[in-house]
Amino acid sequence: MSQGPLANIAKIVDARSKRISSYDRNGGNGDLIPIPQGETVTIAEMSGAGIVKHIWITIGSKDDLIRRNLVLRMYWDGQAHPSVESPIGEFFGQGWGMKYNFISPPVSAAPANGNALVCYFPMPYGNGARITVENQGSCDLDHFYYYVDYEEHPSIPADMGRFHAWYHQELTQPEGQTDNVGLGGDVENEWSVFGGFPNNPTDKNNYLFAEIEGTGHYVGVNYYINSPSPIWYGEGDDMFMVDGEAWPGSAHGTGTEDYFNQSWCPDEHYLHPYFGTARAPGRNNDSPRFGWLGRTHCYRYHLEDPIRFKKSLRASIEHGHANCLTLDLASVAYWYQTLPSKPFPPLPPVADRVPRPEITAVDVHRWRHEWRMNRGGGKLFGTEHPPRQPDAEKVVEENADPEA
Repeated sequence: MSQGPLANIAKIVDARSKRISSYDRNGGNGDLIPIPQGETVTIAEMSGAGIVKHIWITIGSKDDLIRRNLVLRMYWDGQAHPSVESPIGEFFGQGWGMKYNFISPPVSAAPANGNALVCYFPMPYGNGARITVENQGSCDLDHFYYYVDYEEHPSIPADMGRFHAWYHQELTQPEGQTDNVGLGGDVENEWSVFGGFPNNPTDKNNYLFAEIEGTGHYVGVNYYINSPSPIWYGEGDDMFMVDGEAWPGSAHGTGTEDYFNQSWCPDEHYLHPYFGTARAPGRNNDSPRFGWLGRTHCYRYHLEDPIRFKKSLRASIEHGHANCLTLDLASVAYWYQTLPSKPFPPLPPVADRVPRPEITAVDVHRWRHEWRMNRGGGKLFGTEHPPRQPDAEKVVEENADPEA
């Protein structure tokens, strides 16, 4: 039997379709609501049983970081803490407060220039639902437009999980490099630039996508990487520890691009319905970039291959091989589970959510100046450095493509 998106479209369902929107209650064209600075507004509240089927939002604001400063929350079945908590941009596949077109079945950012935020994740509830938006920004939000389309049902089957989404961010640092490299612990030793790779038989220092308690299934992630180095950021393995199992777990991957269904250190746009790269810095355009320096947005949805768990799930990924890189990371993970769910850690405050800027050509030139002065100045081109070990240059050359 077909399991595609049209598999059940002909089935007659005992339900009533309804919508809550920001339409002008006076019949005019003022189809919006304001959200004053510092206030939380409930944009939809439903009673009984039902399923949220579709959400559409667009925003007009003087706050340049409104997509990081506006917090989306969702509550199911009277649970006091939210099952969804995220800056609105990252939830809909828009990183760093930016706007850019993004295409995928569950969440999208549509023209013009990513201004329309769209979600098709089904969100069941058995005893009421509430969706709120909090303006943590720098000014009042004057223009907030939205649709919430949902169905009222007599009841919801017991085997339907409740939708969850969690935002996380972290500025990572090199971990566990001392014993193998011999240069101290703070070494960004990707591609064996400074010696042999260490091993990492644990997920302890990985970047965390989600840490879940309950029964359910993980259905994907939007992953936002701001790399301050031109070296490849993606040698980190993905790791999924199911029901408290020990490393290596029952779902252990081979590298970042491999988890995102790509290969050979990609740096280009690719928009498959279930996976891809929605934003890439680019190495062959008009801006002075090189390598993988800058902001990359990858996504992977497990719509055909959910990761199922009965008690718990810890989903994580290394930041560089053996967690050797400093990266400015953010993510939104999506899953379904039984209630009650455990509360999320506190959302980072607004000041901590300000995106770090991208490295520019001027920054790189300043690095070059410090490097030249450290070596006495003069006729230094940029490759005059003593190898850390006799075959270090050979090691770097051999690792120029890490999957070779």
